[in-house]
Amino acid sequence: MLLLELSLLDWLIVAGYLGFLLYLGLRASSLNRASSEQFLLGGRLLSLPGFVAALVATWYGGILGVGEFSYLYGIANWFVFGFPYYVFAIIFALFFARRVRLTGMYSIPDQLYHCYDRKTGLLGSILVFFNSSPAPYLLMLAVLLQVVTGWSFVLCVLLGAGTTILYVYAGGFRAVVRTDVLQFALMFIGFLLLLLFLIPEYGLFPFLTDNLPAQHLTLTGGNTWQYILVWFFIALWTLVAPQFHQFTLSAKSPRVARRGIFYSVLFWFFFDTITTLSGLYARALLPDLAQPSMAYPLLADIVLPSAAKGIFFIGMLATVMSTTDGLTFIAALTVGRDVIARWGGRNDDRSVTRYTQFGVIFTAAVSVIAVLLFPSIIDLWYVIGTLFIPALLFPLVATYFPRLRISNTLTFTAMLVGFSASAASFLSGRYDEIDGMTHYPFGIEPMYLGLGLCLLIYLFGQLRRQH
Repeated sequence: MLLLELSLLDWLIVAGYLGFLLYLGLRASSLNRASSEQFLLGGRLLSLPGFVAALVATWYGGILGVGEFSYLYGIANWFVFGFPYYVFAIIFALFFARRVRLTGMYSIPDQLYHCYDRKTGLLGSILVFFNSSPAPYLLMLAVLLQVVTGWSFVLCVLLGAGTTILYVYAGGFRAVVRTDVLQFALMFIGFLLLLLFLIPEYGLFPFLTDNLPAQHLTLTGGNTWQYILVWFFIALWTLVAPQFHQFTLSAKSPRVARRGIFYSVLFWFFFDTITTLSGLYARALLPDLAQPSMAYPLLADIVLPSAAKGIFFIGMLATVMSTTDGLTFIAALTVGRDVIARWGGRNDDRSVTRYTQFGVIFTAAVSVIAVLLFPSIIDLWYVIGTLFIPALLFPLVATYFPRLRISNTLTFTAMLVGFSASAASFLSGRYDEIDGMTHYPFGIEPMYLGLGLCLLIYLFGQLRRQH
């Protein structure tokens, strides 16, 4: 097993980070006792700086996946995992942010319950719960812990989940935001520090052009345009992303939410630039890595001295933990408020808060199981995006644009068919896997099948409305 060596000073830096993180999260618990709105949305008082820090940090968690992709395909990392998300984030800011904030709802399922019937709201809650899964990020957190401790994978998964549970359970939404502000700063500091050691030593050009495959400096990275297009469709995730909706609902005003998303896009562009550049250096300096997902840790190991290595490592931890805690809280809110409290008939502040805290523990348990069943970051991303985006996209978008709505029965049918078709195609393809190659029915990606059937139902619903 790959094991990175950290000095005593590095370990002190890591311990200091974790201690301060817990302090910030637990301190927020004293501010959340007034009402469930305080615990779930921070009283809808999220300012512009807090909004930007929380959204940037929570939306950007797949640092090991980014390292792997940039190592293998170069600047295609920016084109695949950056550009389409910027486009859809801007679309969300222009056409959704104001509408979302003015609803005064608590969550995506809350909006579905309000606009449709109870069964549609319940199905939407289940889909949102899995779409909010922190499992991919819990897996990355466990991998990062394992490569520096050498402990068993299961122990590292449990340790990562337990740390997240501790302050999210106690502090709720405010704990997420307060810790995200710290983690926002650290994720940038870590990678900027790495480049401060790389660029003066090696320069940019001609070092990179001389030591990289030519395809690494192209937009596609040698991939087909069909493959690139799949990732553009997956970027539709942005429009149904629980993080975007939750932070928008928590903002002081629609203007704060819209401006915050625009600023967030600028920060994502900058962070994508420095992480992609770091991946290029990793490929140039370590051309034969057996584990491309370890590109960033191994690059830091050979470039950074003691202390700097510790700072970079907590920068990676912060990138992953900020997404893990944010998604854990959103999934917990879905379980606690949108399922248990709503269907149990107890919607008082104390009950909603208590049920949401139970949801934190439940979410962590389900995520641990998912990580143990699918110990692959890419697989977890693919499964979540493929199964749940088709079922949520059209019904959720239609809640904000009434002219697009169809009947409750057809909406429920579209959600159920979208999920079922994608799931059936996915399972069939995995069952027919030959020599590691997945063969989906009719050669169609499961996500396309689900989206296509949902669209047909919506077109049928629109025709019925007109007649």
